[in-house]
Amino acid sequence: MSAAETLERIAHEVSVCTKCALHESRKKAVTGEGPADAEIMFIGEGPGFHENEQGRPFVGASGKFLDQLLEQAGLTRSDVFIANVVKCRPPANRDPQPEELMACGEYLDGQIAAINPSIIVTLGRISMGRYFPGAKITSVHGQMQNIDGRFIIPMYHPAAALHQPALRPSILADFAKLPDQLNEARAALGRKVVEKKKNVVVQQPEKPQQLSLF
Repeated sequence: MSAAETLERIAHEVSVCTKCALHESRKKAVTGEGPADAEIMFIGEGPGFHENEQGRPFVGASGKFLDQLLEQAGLTRSDVFIANVVKCRPPANRDPQPEELMACGEYLDGQIAAINPSIIVTLGRISMGRYFPGAKITSVHGQMQNIDGRFIIPMYHPAAALHQPALRPSILADFAKLPDQLNEARAALGRKVVEKKKNVVVQQPEKPQQLSLF
């Protein structure tokens, strides 16, 4: 089975999943999106209001800022795969519960195995905890580490910059390092190193009236 076929199978399984209580308020499952051969995989926390309505990840205010951050790194959404640690929206955007993370863990593991990205970027403390249990994001953000053969970079969630503007410079700096970190991972994995694209300047995003936490 090809990577694309595996991702399609997982998407179908998620759409009818009843492994935890999150399915009870699900409108549309948010399995993830992006190419099956993406070199960079972003893992967020969970769908918010807009994602639950559309069935796509990062379509709210934080998603718009993520698009700008990707542009700064010379990337677009079509270059990366974006997923979450849970595929259905937690009520009122609360943190996912351990049993919910466990229920979705099998799906996320399957996506990672199928895509086999050069690097995984975790967005926010919940997804960071999958690889850095007990760590503080203030101490490890932007630092790439090899964990069980996977290159992982923990980063702040884009929504953090919208709620705490003081974090914005750190988030911009972390994304600016992404092209070099990708080449570092490529070299370590024996994959082709690509010339770095010119970074662009990210403008201050407009303050939305209603923010999506995820």
